[in-house]
Amino acid sequence: MSGLRDALGELSDDVFFDLLESEDAYLLVLDAPGVTADSLELSVADGTLSIEATRQKDRPDAYRYLEENRPMFVDVSLPLPEDAVAAETEAAVDRGVLEIELPKRSGTTETTIDVVERERASETADETGTTAADDAGDDDQPR
Repeated sequence: MSGLRDALGELSDDVFFDLLESEDAYLLVLDAPGVTADSLELSVADGTLSIEATRQKDRPDAYRYLEENRPMFVDVSLPLPEDAVAAETEAAVDRGVLEIELPKRSGTTETTIDVVERERASETADETGTTAADDAGDDDQPR
């Protein structure tokens, strides 16, 4: 996970984020004011999460820009933690807050193996009531 943490540390100072971790997932929360689901593009490929976000600004027709300091375009590529399951990544945006949940691959899964007693051929009785051990005796002796 240090690769993800390092990459987040290198983001521009005007990109605000939190990185959280639980037992079974990572959660990246990114402030993206004015961004909607339609203006976001997220993809995962080759162990990298790519985020592209744009914000559309409305300028009243009667005004013109003297100075424009509120552009919103985020284009970042972040390495995924090694234990993240890329195919199960989920994202949601609500009022300009983007949440990306990266589930963790479960560690070792324990499987219980049933053990049964194997019947030995010499101990199984046939339909006549004799066992294979009885049959193995000398055929010349009466029964």
